[in-house]
Amino acid sequence: MNDIDKSTELDTVPCEVCLKEIPRSHAKTSEVDDYVAYFCGIDCYDVWQKENKEKE
Repeated sequence: MNDIDKSTELDTVPCEVCLKEIPRSHAKTSEVDDYVAYFCGIDCYDVWQKENKEKE
């Protein structure tokens, strides 16, 4: 029998900018309108924020 230990599986999300898969527990978040955007770090968050300001 092949038992999979679900506790070792990581719940990952893609970074909104670079699309790198990161553990949800380590992701930076920003709640935007009707969704949550995830970022692998402050650099990607800064890029995303700058791009969204330019769109407005």
